[in-house]
Amino acid sequence: MAAQRQYEELARQLSAIGAVKRGLGRGLPHDCPGGSAAVLVLLERHGAMRMSRLAELLAVDMSVTSRHVAHVAEREWIVRDPDPADKRSRILRLTPEGKAKVDELSELSIRTLTHYLHDWTDDEVVQLSTLLARLRDSFGDCRAASARLPDVQTTPETTRTPA
Repeated sequence: MAAQRQYEELARQLSAIGAVKRGLGRGLPHDCPGGSAAVLVLLERHGAMRMSRLAELLAVDMSVTSRHVAHVAEREWIVRDPDPADKRSRILRLTPEGKAKVDELSELSIRTLTHYLHDWTDDEVVQLSTLLARLRDSFGDCRAASARLPDVQTTPETTRTPA
């Protein structure tokens, strides 16, 4: 297990990851903000699904998911078909225009990452990708009740905010 100072440094690095996300977001087309892009990419990766499943994959509330879905539906990147198993529910599917948008987003992401990571080796990119996937898996569904932190007794060392 890592020492507390290593966790403190990790917390500082993770708090700074927002700059990386903003950098990637600046490369998105003006008509497709990050939340909309995430909806499209997840539908492309996982196939048609209910909005409840999409909310789970996004790890956000249904109201947030609904706003993102409305945005991409207005642009005809997805369709919301009735669910044959439950007519009250909808199945979200990519349209051909949505698939084309996913391809555009993928190309933009690759170009952005290639620009910023031009001096990284292939092994370093693979290592970062592997570790980030492992980190995400360790957190699991952060909305689940089981994801709540156990009660931790705070001391001056544990109440510091990351820099």
